[in-house]
Amino acid sequence: MTNRSGILFAVGATLAGLVTVAPSPTTAEAAAPPAAPLHWTGCGTKKYPKLQCSTVRTPLNHDDPSGRSITLALSRIPHTAKTSQGPLLVNPGGPGGSGLTMAGFVAGTLPAKVAAQYDVIGFDPRGVGKSSPALNCVPEYFKPMRPDSVPLDPEDEQANRDRAASFAAACGSKYPDLLPYMDTVSAAKDLDVIRQALGSQQLNYFGYSYGTYLGAVYAKLYPVRVRRLVLDSNVDPDGVWYDDNIGQDYAFDARQKAFAAWVAKHSSTYRLGSDPAEVEAAWYRMREAVRKKPAGGTIGASELEDTFLPGGYYNGYWPYLANAFARYVNHKDQNALVDAYKKLGAVDAEKDNGYSVYTAVQCRDAPWTRDWNTWRNDSWRVHAKAPFFAWNNAWYNAPCVSWPVESLNPVRVSNEALPPALLFQATEDAATPYEGGVTMHRRLDGSSLVVEQGGGNHGITLSGNACLDGYLADYLDKGTVPRGGGSSSDADAVCAKSPDPEPEAAGASAKSARSAAADPAGATLHGMLGFRR
Repeated sequence: MTNRSGILFAVGATLAGLVTVAPSPTTAEAAAPPAAPLHWTGCGTKKYPKLQCSTVRTPLNHDDPSGRSITLALSRIPHTAKTSQGPLLVNPGGPGGSGLTMAGFVAGTLPAKVAAQYDVIGFDPRGVGKSSPALNCVPEYFKPMRPDSVPLDPEDEQANRDRAASFAAACGSKYPDLLPYMDTVSAAKDLDVIRQALGSQQLNYFGYSYGTYLGAVYAKLYPVRVRRLVLDSNVDPDGVWYDDNIGQDYAFDARQKAFAAWVAKHSSTYRLGSDPAEVEAAWYRMREAVRKKPAGGTIGASELEDTFLPGGYYNGYWPYLANAFARYVNHKDQNALVDAYKKLGAVDAEKDNGYSVYTAVQCRDAPWTRDWNTWRNDSWRVHAKAPFFAWNNAWYNAPCVSWPVESLNPVRVSNEALPPALLFQATEDAATPYEGGVTMHRRLDGSSLVVEQGGGNHGITLSGNACLDGYLADYLDKGTVPRGGGSSSDADAVCAKSPDPEPEAAGASAKSARSAAADPAGATLHGMLGFRR
């Protein structure tokens, strides 16, 4: 999925014509009775003091609206302009990501003139965070130490299989009434409940990562209720979810190689070699060392992979990771790896709820083979070419082998009289590889695709790239999208990637590397996106 068929893009942004979006609701929508207003209360934080919160009830089973209901937690930054463009629902992805603070981030990072025109609405999807009930199948499931992800013997493989099966069984035992309704279609129908509760005939939507699929499914179900649709770092809608995960395996390995090349470029700082292959070999020697003798007694091979995986999502973490890598190799500093794991690798260990929702949604959304031999053969086949992530990712999704609820057939995303959507995609994105953006662009007829050439970060708008953010602001402000001129039949516009980070000073402490690892906007956004789709 990382092969882009020789596509070459011009550096910089190219704009060739703009289309203004100004759709109107249908007559039936205009006649719909207004919903009772939500009750908003202040829930501001130090970072987002103007944040307001509320809740809304939604059917657990949308086919039985008079049956059991569940609660969705909402947040809001109200519009301040005289005229509002309506609600802008924002989602950070996952599945399983909390979106409550994202309302504050988006409202505070968009140009003030644009943000003022919207009620920016964050929400925790069903089962997530402050929504109720919230899933937590196995507390501390990712607590160190886990078996080595690469099964070097039958015992390791069986230990990992038993672990994944026990997670699936625990979910089925604790939430038998919820799991049949943990899926993207149900979550998309929740969005329409939120729209009605906001008293709006249409909604605007801005989703990252898995949030692109959620938004696209909503648009498929309710096309006339979509006013504006922004999808950043697009899931391949044709690959949910088994094939998409295999695509990630290759793409994350490529990003790990890009990290090794960056470390080699700064060999005078990190002293890990000037040849990327030499640096990569040093990393695998480190992996073997912690497999045999875990760093700090807790960071084994699987935890080391978890630690360096975030570098595939966001290269702002590279200086911090390279510093920990160098200190372990050159100074036998085990604490550097322990600190790096606590900072970046322990995300799943600290977000049991997020992983529980991730598995519940992905295992329910689409068919997964129940034949373990297929998983094993595919994982070894991919591992032979892309060893960094293949087995780690296989075990992450392995509960789906024995998931206690039957899978659904995925929604086929397509255009159904939608207004033009605005899509963003980086060419080297690992979590949602580039081809997913191209496929989503083709599925949503009339959409516009803005490409970050050479960019490898996941979630690329509102992270400091003025070119990308300019297209986003124009679309949300005036409804304009670029048309053509991207030097490719796939792209409507192209932006140069943001510069790679600079290395830390030689011998930098973990604390100083951590504080300087990323720009504030990018670090804040990627903290919200999390590290699995």
